[in-house]
Amino acid sequence: MMKLVHAARAAALVLSLGAASGGAASGGAAVPAAASDKTLVYFDNDFLGPGQSNIQAMIPLLRDPKVELLGVGVVTGDAWLQEETRHLLRFLEVAGQPDVPVAKGAEMPLLRTQGEMRAWEQRYGAIPWKGAWNAPRPGRAYHPDDPALVPPLPEGEPRIAAVPEDAAHLLISLVRAHPGEVTVITAGPLTNIALALRLAPDLPSLAKEIVVEGGGLDLAVARVTGNTDYATDFNFLFDPEAAHIVLTAPWRKITVMGNVTGSVKVTPELVGQVASAGTPLARYFHDYAKVGQPLWDELTTAVAIDRSLVTEELVARMDIDLLPGPAYGTAQIWKDEFAPHQGEQTVHIVQKVDTARFLSVFTAQARK
Repeated sequence: MMKLVHAARAAALVLSLGAASGGAASGGAAVPAAASDKTLVYFDNDFLGPGQSNIQAMIPLLRDPKVELLGVGVVTGDAWLQEETRHLLRFLEVAGQPDVPVAKGAEMPLLRTQGEMRAWEQRYGAIPWKGAWNAPRPGRAYHPDDPALVPPLPEGEPRIAAVPEDAAHLLISLVRAHPGEVTVITAGPLTNIALALRLAPDLPSLAKEIVVEGGGLDLAVARVTGNTDYATDFNFLFDPEAAHIVLTAPWRKITVMGNVTGSVKVTPELVGQVASAGTPLARYFHDYAKVGQPLWDELTTAVAIDRSLVTEELVARMDIDLLPGPAYGTAQIWKDEFAPHQGEQTVHIVQKVDTARFLSVFTAQARK
């Protein structure tokens, strides 16, 4: 039955693509679907591979019975687009959800390049984690100059494929088909969302809200005293212009996860509790989970579908520093009365969450 439902939805999306891009072939705008009693979600991310936060962020979206995952977009970030897509497709097979539509998105940031980032680092200091642009080193299959290369997947090769639509058009079609209902969640660089906004300026008014993993504030001390990679706002730094486009768009509501996503980490106890279930997903989690790594993206998707997890938030105006200096690509915030008011929007910055309840629910979901 699930396969039939997703197949019907995929066919409807193909028919509505012309409307999503303003084409005449559709004969008009997409017909809104009937209101759903579930939380409708589009998820966009850079799926590095097994055991990584971005892949594991799928668990709440696939296992919460109140969620209908309409589609997933893939964007270059932590790894290259082609490799990420295959990791995600294989994960969906392991999780028993092979019919979720997966769309490939942007293979490069809007403006930033490897050469520009290297020049920036020479002036302002190194960024250890550069995702797809990581330099090759022993024990790691980084390939910064070969986007098309897909090294063998340790978890096995997928048999399913991505949908023909690109991620930006899939997002537009979904939001227009379900006006006012779709929660857009993004936990990677914001390139796909920015492209969708340029294609469809009405997108923010039609989406229910957007939840963004990123927006770290005052991280300099944490970069010196702790793991520098864990205190670097990679999603914004990899494509600052895309982050600026997304955060200055007039969404109905913007939630930014900020620093809080680094507050909860994978522990041996969590891995053991999940593994004891013995299900395919539990075995996958046990085999690949990275002990000590923050649950950045898992917490993002959990909060997006259950806002009661948030116990404290800050409301402020936010934008991205695009000036060519040491703060390029970092989030800046203001009180409303002090903001420049050049398009920056009001955002809800999550500061504290109910960690115990999040872990309890996530553990149960990962065991299924």
